Amino acid sequence: MAGTCSQNALLATTMGDVQIRSFCRPAQIRQFTFDRQFTSRQHYHSLYASRERLEKSAARPEANVVLALADRRHIVGYGVLAYPEPGERWADLGPQMMREVQAIEVSRSWRACRVAPAMLKMMVAAPRVEEQLVYMVGYSWTWDLQGTGKTARQYRQMLIELFEPHGFQQYPTNEPNICLKPENIFMCRVGRQIKPLMLDRFKWLRFGLAPWTWRVDGH
Repeated sequence: MAGTCSQNALLATTMGDVQIRSFCRPAQIRQFTFDRQFTSRQHYHSLYASRERLEKSAARPEANVVLALADRRHIVGYGVLAYPEPGERWADLGPQMMREVQAIEVSRSWRACRVAPAMLKMMVAAPRVEEQLVYMVGYSWTWDLQGTGKTARQYRQMLIELFEPHGFQQYPTNEPNICLKPENIFMCRVGRQIKPLMLDRFKWLRFGLAPWTWRVDGH
């Protein structure tokens, strides 16, 4: 995705206007301030607790780092869309066939301002999304239950309500980490140009099988 043009949108909120910007590069991110609420707490650790971690993700040429900026320079939300690492189950569908919403988080004081839906909308508007399967994995042990005042099941429902309007659906899987807790969730958005053959392979892959890679001669 090197050279992909950044998109910008303005979100009006009760706390002031927020700029939503996609495909932010490291040099841009370095110019912004990072909200202090993205930090480690007793029962919660932000996936990106420092601006430097966002810069590192943005350095990957294929990554789409979407930022929510208050006062045009203060990061109050972020999202990261990227390909799975080689060796991960979801990379086995084929080169650049699946992309993961690796993170989407909003600073605690801005969470009632509908910032997350605006960032997610821009993430799924990225180039090639309709040719791919975009997925998210929700692990209950990574959720800010204390900050939201929700139970794990309530937080899970909140994620469903965030992702479903953007084309995501829940899918069953036997992936071990997802199966560790009943509250964990796997959702995927199937691009409009995905062929039936690829959907069939996705069905097998969700349960750890890739029969299209098996050799028929038994060797």
